[in-house]
Amino acid sequence: MKLNMRSQIGIFIILLCPMLATAQLAVTVTPPKVVGQKAIVQLKMKNQLAAKVESARAVCFLADEQGKVVGHATQWVIGGTKDRPALETGKETAFNFVVSFDKFITTTNLTAKVTFSRLVLEGGKLADASKAVSVKSAAK
Repeated sequence: MKLNMRSQIGIFIILLCPMLATAQLAVTVTPPKVVGQKAIVQLKMKNQLAAKVESARAVCFLADEQGKVVGHATQWVIGGTKDRPALETGKETAFNFVVSFDKFITTTNLTAKVTFSRLVLEGGKLADASKAVSVKSAAK
């Protein structure tokens, strides 16, 4: 059976779409560990994008059991400094967010919410962080 060019392109797109849907920076957020008046939230990141991630900036919010934000921090979690290199395609890395509390807290039952505000790919190309980053929480 011989296919015309349009059919061949259509089949190629159908086969390519599932691969494009999974292309992302996959991030797993561990539950916060409270130490004094700070909390440590570990991010485990895997680059499943087609390009190297030169830098990524994220915001971590900590909320108590009523949902009230008790602390937040913004950091470059990939790149941005000499001691944090870019993340190559297919590679994994981890980053520990240290979040100070706005007020004295008595609870340790906190929830971390992480969002990415900036994602810079190889060559300085900006990616839409809301589409290119997938954030999930690790089980407690």
